[in-house]
Amino acid sequence: MPIQAFSREIDPYKNFKFRVYMGATLVAGVSKVSALKRTTEVITNRSGGMESTVVNSPGQSKAEPITLERGLALDRKFEEWANAVYSPEGDGGVSLSGMRRNLTVELLNLKGQPVMKWQVFGCWVSEYTALPELDANANAFAFETIVLQNHGFIRDTGFAGEDPAIFTPAA
Repeated sequence: MPIQAFSREIDPYKNFKFRVYMGATLVAGVSKVSALKRTTEVITNRSGGMESTVVNSPGQSKAEPITLERGLALDRKFEEWANAVYSPEGDGGVSLSGMRRNLTVELLNLKGQPVMKWQVFGCWVSEYTALPELDANANAFAFETIVLQNHGFIRDTGFAGEDPAIFTPAA
């Protein structure tokens, strides 16, 4: 009996190997990225000749906010980006220049090679956690967090990731 070969397509990628880029710059230390999620509103209406049947149509689409979390370190990229929409001086101290940035999220295989890539457009910081709750009895790292509003995302289909490897099960 011949051994059947399986394509890499049936073995899902792990969610713990990824990279985040702000423009062309790698964002160091990101340990968590929330889901890239888009929701399309459903518009329902009834046709005059079909009183008991409703027809659903797509309405406006909305990209959900994205949360990035990383260990608190001396790098001030998150803080500087968050300060693009806030100043203790008030509105006069805010410069919206550089407020919106594009991100790239790469999913990596177990070898650390990029296999899929998404572009996220027009991101800006709507929430910034500079310092988490501190607890002298805990045994944990301190994380800073930003919540990003965005204009949406697309999967980069022009990206040539890993060729699906053929897996041959043991006989």
